Amino acid sequence: MQEISVQTAWLTLLRAPGLGSKGVRALLALADGDVCRALERARCDGRALGLAPRTRDGLRRPDSARLEADAEWLARPHQRLLCCTDADFPPQLERMPDPPAALFVVGNADLLLRPQLAVVGARHAGPVGRRHAHDFAAALAQRGLVITSGLAEGIDAAAHRAALEVGGGTVAVVGTGPDLVYPRCHAALREAIAEQGAVVSEFSPGVEARPGHFPRRNRIIAGLALGTLVVEAGLRSGSLITARLAAECGREVYALPGSIHNPLARGCHRLIRDGARLVEDVEEICASLVPLARAQGADLAARLQEDVPVGPEEPVAALQRDPVYADLLEALGHDPVTLDTLRERSGLSPPALSSMLLRLELDGVLVSQSGGRYQRVS
Repeated sequence: MQEISVQTAWLTLLRAPGLGSKGVRALLALADGDVCRALERARCDGRALGLAPRTRDGLRRPDSARLEADAEWLARPHQRLLCCTDADFPPQLERMPDPPAALFVVGNADLLLRPQLAVVGARHAGPVGRRHAHDFAAALAQRGLVITSGLAEGIDAAAHRAALEVGGGTVAVVGTGPDLVYPRCHAALREAIAEQGAVVSEFSPGVEARPGHFPRRNRIIAGLALGTLVVEAGLRSGSLITARLAAECGREVYALPGSIHNPLARGCHRLIRDGARLVEDVEEICASLVPLARAQGADLAARLQEDVPVGPEEPVAALQRDPVYADLLEALGHDPVTLDTLRERSGLSPPALSSMLLRLELDGVLVSQSGGRYQRVS
């Protein structure tokens, strides 16, 4: 049989239909970790090993054009295949159920070896949820944690952007091949992550998004991180899968509570009932991670306990010193509220109320929503 390179052997196994990470790892175990021997064994003894006909066919007669394209992709700068037999494969992934056999990485693969915190939540998050995701991710990144998420819209995107803004590291685990952008609206964000962080995929180049890919992506997010923070989530949110997988890996699960009227808070409330840590500020997360961080090195443990420099005073803090604005902020509460309700609660005249609401909106303290409602975001 013609000799093939280690890289080609890996690419062939990863492309074999129906084999999956468990199958690849099982073949490697039979060959003492030698991927070329594993491929040869699968080709010769595939039937005896219980491999499906389509898997055996894919191993014996792989699509040479796709393998060439994969090799060309890997030849480009800052793109690599990180295999479970490599010395720098993330060890934390080996401590999870069904670990990936290999990861395609764009960007800085060293980030996968650094302590990470997953920040996940609803794709259709509200302004309050996106603000919380941004603020928590920024503060955690400033304390030395890599922010890991799934490049989805909503909470994921807010967390990635926050880490980038403060010069921190961020890892995007995607449910497509590493060369594709999904969703398309995140093309610029993905490029920024590839430059300053890392884009990671279990799927070969060119593989399109499919519903079944995202639970597999979520298990990698959970497996990479020391803990998972769920910011906003409905009862059917995929982020609850990430949280469950994190718990199964023995990792910390954190959840932000929300309004009882907000459907996107119900998933977090369920997690809290099931044993997740209820958190209201970054310090609670940092304090719980300090014992784990000591195993990662004294530097991280110290950074988690230090105060992050405070920036300019938040607009809401300045406005609360004005008694009229303080009363209006109290009338707003933290749930969406109509203009008529605000007039009734505040006793302000329509012109005065409209003027003050406009200032609060311009200062980023509240947002106007459909149906003439307003909601505080800070």
